[in-house]
Formats: sequence, C-alpha cells, structure tokens
Amino acid sequence: MTYFKGLLNVKALHALARWLHIYLSMVSFAILLFFAVTGLTLNHADWFHNEALAADIETGVVPTEWLGKLDENGVRHQMATNKLEDFFRQKHGVKGALSDLSGDAYECLVGFKGPGYGASIFIDVSSGAYELEQSQLGVIAIINDLHKGRDSGPAWSLIIDASAILMCLVSLTGLGLIFFLKRRRRGGLMLAIGGGLASYLLYCLLVP
Repeated sequence: MTYFKGLLNVKALHALARWLHIYLSMVSFAILLFFAVTGLTLNHADWFHNEALAADIETGVVPTEWLGKLDENGVRHQMATNKLEDFFRQKHGVKGALSDLSGDAYECLVGFKGPGYGASIFIDVSSGAYELEQSQLGVIAIINDLHKGRDSGPAWSLIIDASAILMCLVSLTGLGLIFFLKRRRRGGLMLAIGGGLASYLLYCLLVP
C-alpha cells in the first residue's frame, strides 16, 4: 500500500511539474521573446547606429513666480513643480517622468526622461522665457531602455522582477521534469552540468 501511495505521489508531482512548465512557458512566452530579442539589439548596438534622432526645439514664456526664490546658499526653493510639469505636458506634449528640477540665480532647468526619450527645458529666471528641446529615438532605443529598466518607472521595474521570477520557474520546472524520466535522467543532468561548466569556461577564456 505504501508503495502505491508513493507511486501516486510521484505521478502527481510529475503532472504538477509538467503542468507548471507548460503553462508558465505560455504565460511568459511574450516576455521571454522580448528579452531575448532585446538582448541581441543591446549586444549589437552598432547595427542600429544610423537610427534617426528626432529633435524639436520650442520656445515660450512661463510666469516667473513659478520659479521660486533663491536662498543664501544659491539653491532655488518653492518652485511650482506641479504647475511647471502640467504646463509643459499640456502645451508641448512632454512625456516621460520628471527627472530634474533645479535652478540658480540666472537659469532653471526642468528635465523629463523616458525610454528612448528626453526633454530639457532651460528657463531664464529674469523673464520666464524658456527653450525646450525634445529628443525621441526610435523603436530599438525604446526597447533597449525597457530591457535595462532605464527611465521606465517603478511599475516597469516590477514587471522586470516578475519576468525574472517566471524565467526561473520555467527553468526549474523544466529541470525538475528530467527527474521523472529514468532513461534520460542521467544524460539530461550531465548535459545540464556540462552546459553550466562550458559557460563558466567560456567566461574564463573569452572575457578579458
């Protein structure tokens, strides 16, 4: 009786591992493909060095009271962050997250960054006149920044973490399946160990 219970448990574990491996692979298919493709685009950035850069320069004026006051240490305080951000988003369609807000006695800088995107606004303190420069790279630059999590925000950072966990689970469930295949268990484990050792040796031999 104990033998049959053990056999049933083994079959249940096998079925669970197989089910997890199949459906986790399907759920993570798109994200795995995304990181595989962007791994290539990052590793071969020279293939895309001619990618067009769209840069636009616009001018205008903001109220000087939005720029706050300068203290005795030369640091500008009480800048109307929300008003400045809303103004540039609505008037000029600025994207990305606010990345910089600083100023001195003569000029203030407001910066926005996103994947493959940047905007810099230089504001004259005395008049409120500004010059805004927006730059937008192409699709390859955007997906490369998403791969690295650069300027993509905390929500995308969580997606990267979740993707990494999914990849680990897919790998571990795939490895676990080999333990239920008696005829292929030894050879499969040897290949897994050999692949790991080969990767380490390639690192030692080829990486300066």
